[in-house]
Amino acid sequence: MLSKLYFNRRFCTAIQSPRPWLFVGLGNPGDKFKGTRHNVGFNMIDTFAESQGIDMDTVFCKAIFGKGIVDGVPVLLAKPQTYMNLSGESSGPLAAYYKLPLNRVLVFHDDMDLPCGVLRLQPKGGHGSHNGMKSVIHHFRGNREFARLRIGIGKPPGQMDPKAFLLQKFNATAQERIDVGLKEGVVALKELLSKGVEESARSFNTDQKYKHIKISVVN
Repeated sequence: MLSKLYFNRRFCTAIQSPRPWLFVGLGNPGDKFKGTRHNVGFNMIDTFAESQGIDMDTVFCKAIFGKGIVDGVPVLLAKPQTYMNLSGESSGPLAAYYKLPLNRVLVFHDDMDLPCGVLRLQPKGGHGSHNGMKSVIHHFRGNREFARLRIGIGKPPGQMDPKAFLLQKFNATAQERIDVGLKEGVVALKELLSKGVEESARSFNTDQKYKHIKISVVN
């Protein structure tokens, strides 16, 4: 009890300056979807939370929620439980509750346009036909001025239905690439907290670009 009270006081003190970051990972709730390609946003949240000792032990604004302090910066972590296509019903109210401008919001999501395990950090952008991102943008009143971490899952093989592909689990090789990518994502996120999105994105995306080329050659 005392330790939790101490943490809450420490978080409230830290939250005054600098302003918190809200990290939102997109995915679908339930064991049925655990480990599927569409849930790598959830996986990024879990990997970051575990690496920083942040407990995801609260339900708030329709999300599994946690908060912590990383290198002196308050961080809010959320995994919306609304199902992917309604992700904005959670992320919109979360940002509003904490009175956060959208330049302090970062959304993690799967991306079929990037090779498996390759990540891309962007200060802003569109939805790329991603239904979860469409919902988030809608609940941010059409504003796209928030950062996103795109996590590559590769394209469906042959004529496979993209929807079926998204709901499949990774094979061993793909899972290994994703695991490496998520660890690299943690490093990038910590750098972002100290240097901001644009500066950290430049170096991170360059590294990922060369990784992209290497993976493409191997494939």
